[in-house]
Amino acid sequence: MVVVGLEQLKQLQHTKTIGIIGLGDMGAMYARRFSDAGWTVVGCDQEDAYESVKHKFANHKFEVVKNGHYVSRVSDYVIYSVEAKAIGKVIATYAPSSKYGAIIGGQTSCKEPEVEAFEQYCPSDIKIITVHSLHGPNVNPVGQPLVLIKHRANDDDFDFVESLMSCLKSKHVYLTAKQHDQITADTQAVTHAAFLSMGSAWRSTHQYPWETPRWSGGIENAKMNISMRIFSNKWHVYAGLAITNPSAHTQILQYSKSASELFSLMIQGKREDLRARLLKARSLFKHINENELLLDDNLLEKYSLSQVPPGGRQPNSHLSLLAIADTWISLGVVPYDHIICSTPLFRIFLGVTEYLFCTPGLLEESIEVACSDPTFRTDDLEFVIAARQWSDLVTHGNYDLYRTKFEDVQQFFSPMLKEANSVGNEMIKIILARVHESDERAKANHHS
Repeated sequence: MVVVGLEQLKQLQHTKTIGIIGLGDMGAMYARRFSDAGWTVVGCDQEDAYESVKHKFANHKFEVVKNGHYVSRVSDYVIYSVEAKAIGKVIATYAPSSKYGAIIGGQTSCKEPEVEAFEQYCPSDIKIITVHSLHGPNVNPVGQPLVLIKHRANDDDFDFVESLMSCLKSKHVYLTAKQHDQITADTQAVTHAAFLSMGSAWRSTHQYPWETPRWSGGIENAKMNISMRIFSNKWHVYAGLAITNPSAHTQILQYSKSASELFSLMIQGKREDLRARLLKARSLFKHINENELLLDDNLLEKYSLSQVPPGGRQPNSHLSLLAIADTWISLGVVPYDHIICSTPLFRIFLGVTEYLFCTPGLLEESIEVACSDPTFRTDDLEFVIAARQWSDLVTHGNYDLYRTKFEDVQQFFSPMLKEANSVGNEMIKIILARVHESDERAKANHHS
């Protein structure tokens, strides 16, 4: 990370203005962090919401203006923090108003379409340095991955943007737009598909899993917490990544295929075929031994939404977890290759999947339950249907149906989302502390 000296930083803060177009959750988080660090920040949201947005942020240090033209004319660096679906239209509207020689960037989760729009609509004097914080707006950015893409700029411009971003105290990762999109597909697309499908399956069977004794145990707690966390966010966060990123299409389609094929083996009772396929997937975790597991059932037991007395861990086929490992092995994806760019949810999901595949006897138990115990069979069928539905929505690029389906499930779970977020935050905090300890041990072993 290159950050300018303290005196130069103070000079930059006195002379440079930072613009944020889009004061949604992430845009507002950036505006608050930058202005609290001493930068002059001006932002806007949709013009028809100007008065309400101005009132909402009246007690903050940044200025709210009417629209992106006012932001663009005065800002030395403009960050477009808008939905991926709308990024091209918004850039086309406001980029021509950019201050001469300004730098612009975006915050979408898919960078190639964003960069193409900048190239198409920005004057030639405009520099392009785009960013992506790989976490949600309610996660502390300290230590989290922050991707910086220097697409069209000189070193001084890039140093300025890095100095600005340093107040987030994130880990800077340097990629191209294409590299970014492939990595985010590898680390996020299937994760989201799994937990969107899980929530949809519970919705279809009208189940609140925390009220059902058979959904008990640490792994089930993690599934519930992550799924509820996803549905507590806004639909476009996931639709943007899934629909605009071609690499994500491949991942999500394969996830649906893996879930369907594994379920077919389960209901036919083809144990040996299922076992052979899953042992192949387990090769992804061959470097992990039982003592190196990030998570364990005892830890995850602490973060329960359950309103029923604990009855111990309930054996389950864990189709959702088996399918993601099968997806990775089918596509030749090694999840550990991109660990520097992983989101908090991905690290937890990877940890849970490691736990299933690497804990002695647990994978074998899942295979046995899947083939001989009908307890979860209806749930697994609903899960497969849900995975196919999400895959179809993404393949056809249907934002409206994606939103309708997402918000239907979100509404069903709305009574529990606030509590789930609170419990999930505590779980993430503890698990990320473990991640940090694990990373530090790995560094120490490497240097020794």
